[in-house]
Amino acid sequence: MSEIYLLQVTGQNEDHLTQEVLDLLGQHQVNVLDIGQAVIHEALTLGVLLELPDPSRRQTILASLNDLGEKKQIKLWCNPITIAKYEDWVRVQGKQRYIVTLLARKLTAQQIAAVMDVIGGANMVVDNITRLSGRVPLGGEIPERSMASVELSVRGAVADFDRLRAQFLRLANEMDMDIAFQQDNAFRRNRRVVVFDMDSTLIDAEVIDELAVQAGVGPEVSAITERAMLGELDFKASFTERVALLKGLKESVIADVAENLRLNEGAEQLIQILKALGYKTAIVSGGFNYFGRFLQQKLGIDYVYANELEIEDGFITGEVVGQVVDASRKAEIVREIAAKEQVSLEQVIAVGDGANDLKMLSIAGLGIAFRAKPLVKETAQHSISTLGLDGILYLIGVRDRDRPLLLNKP
Repeated sequence: MSEIYLLQVTGQNEDHLTQEVLDLLGQHQVNVLDIGQAVIHEALTLGVLLELPDPSRRQTILASLNDLGEKKQIKLWCNPITIAKYEDWVRVQGKQRYIVTLLARKLTAQQIAAVMDVIGGANMVVDNITRLSGRVPLGGEIPERSMASVELSVRGAVADFDRLRAQFLRLANEMDMDIAFQQDNAFRRNRRVVVFDMDSTLIDAEVIDELAVQAGVGPEVSAITERAMLGELDFKASFTERVALLKGLKESVIADVAENLRLNEGAEQLIQILKALGYKTAIVSGGFNYFGRFLQQKLGIDYVYANELEIEDGFITGEVVGQVVDASRKAEIVREIAAKEQVSLEQVIAVGDGANDLKMLSIAGLGIAFRAKPLVKETAQHSISTLGLDGILYLIGVRDRDRPLLLNKP
């Protein structure tokens, strides 16, 4: 009967070291049941689960491994694994798997340990930890735009998903980081469409508030906007009220406001990389078409859906042409885009910050509250508050080392 062993190798990494270990095992016709390797700061850790079809060769193989260890000055352990233990391991492969992604300006051991404590408390096991971000600068001072992210591969059954998510959210708020918890399935690796709210999501402004300032009704409109985004007012009714206050504003002011809009951190790089990866992008906004089309030209967005301001004789009338894009309409549009692109809703990412975004966030495979109002952050599947929009790239597995290639792709 064949025997099973777990070979562990640690030591200073050098070119072809893993290959030499495998060449040696290959000479003895060993089967590889599992294998994993990590190199951290030139230190190698290699694990190989081996099956020896011919146990009579055991001593010869162990002696050869010891010789290689002495020659390369590396440590090797070869421990027997019972058939029962191996069969238990095989049965585990059917368990649900998840990806937990940590995001912050800088990550500490305390933050990672706290996340692992929550995972362990839910009777789940961390199988792998991978750094997605680039190498972090030394020192206590955190650069303004620095980004840190690690990804944990986790397995186990989630008894209470809402409770676990609430624990992660509470921990994220307490320790100044973001924690995303996703099922590790084929959809996670094959998102195809990203839909953005515009005001306070893609851009660092509420356009209607900017127009209101020019119309001399800034405080009145801003107060209504804030309550609407918090979910305290019906969006459609509050929107109609705000637009009415813009009556008489010159059309020329719209272009001036558009030219002075500021993109939120990471927006331009995120969309450039999404385009390089073949994603379709869309703006689905309760704001105005003029500004959506302006951003479409600037960023190369594929679809724009927003409200059309009525203008007569060069002045805003205080009315909207057609159906108001409210929360329900946003969700309908997301469905329409998915159907047009022939993808499932599971392959859609939706990003927003206000209460009127919640419906579209809830139907998307990956709904992200970006620097969101408290109600939205607590309700959405995921949230990003510590980083810019390009932090979304970590949630789809894009590493910092991938960015230069994608940003330079024609």
